[in-house]
Amino acid sequence: MSLDAGAVRAWLGDLQERIVARLQAQDGKPFLRDAWQRGANERLQGGGVSRLVEEGNLFERGGCNFSDVQGAALPPSASAGRPELAGASFSAAGVSLVLHPRNPYVPTVHMNVRFFAAFPKGGGEPVWWFGGGMDLTPYYGFEEDAEHFHRSCRDALAPLGSDYHPRFKRWCDEYFYLKHRNEARGVGGIFFDDFGADGKVDFDHAFALTQSVGEAFTGAYCPIVERRRDLPYGERERDFQAYRRGRYVEFNLVFDRGTLFGLQSGGRTESILMSLPPIVRWRYNWQPEAGTPEARLYEIFLPPRDWV
Repeated sequence: MSLDAGAVRAWLGDLQERIVARLQAQDGKPFLRDAWQRGANERLQGGGVSRLVEEGNLFERGGCNFSDVQGAALPPSASAGRPELAGASFSAAGVSLVLHPRNPYVPTVHMNVRFFAAFPKGGGEPVWWFGGGMDLTPYYGFEEDAEHFHRSCRDALAPLGSDYHPRFKRWCDEYFYLKHRNEARGVGGIFFDDFGADGKVDFDHAFALTQSVGEAFTGAYCPIVERRRDLPYGERERDFQAYRRGRYVEFNLVFDRGTLFGLQSGGRTESILMSLPPIVRWRYNWQPEAGTPEARLYEIFLPPRDWV
């Protein structure tokens, strides 16, 4: 099958609707629907749909965005290392979600699936690629939750090739790492980017892999939510959650390729920064006390390990 961007866009839009339906059922509060379209004179053309909940019964803040945009020139975050694509026009479509539950025992989660096509200035065939993945950021870790999430990621990739999970799991561990802190953001998951750009896999295979990842999300995350959502917590747990959320903000604003691409390309700021948590705290040189549940996160869950 040749490049079929229309099929990708149709699947992405449907995926967003199905994921939001499942999340609304868990939360009990409807997600806001905000459809948007770029003006004729703006740098970026196209539009999308943002689905957002704030002060929900379960999610303190959460959103699931669909976007389908076109631009005159790839920004540095997307063309880095590819001199042949400098100045190329492009189209990009994707679904991206971040959920910040109120209960500190329910982990924050991120998932993204996306498709790019770049059109070199000199003409010729477009260069296309897929990217995406999902990762889990607990505040108070549970081994069975981390194992379930990683097992779901492995099972999503297994039908497409046995080598993908170890490769994408390692890529996730390396990508979601705060270099200035020398620590991981969470327990990881899977991450892949530029998949198909080198011509080593065909469009059908790359699309099927991306679909499998997107379709696996609710099964990977929602059972964890149900296990932890009613656990009692107090101010100590909320305070630690707010402190660790600071790491999430630092990563998204300093390292995240999706955030940088959106801001550099003139994307919709409200939708891009939907990923940031509503309540965050920073402290000077804070360290967890030995033997506490907070220390356990650093000792057992943040160091990369093989969870399956």
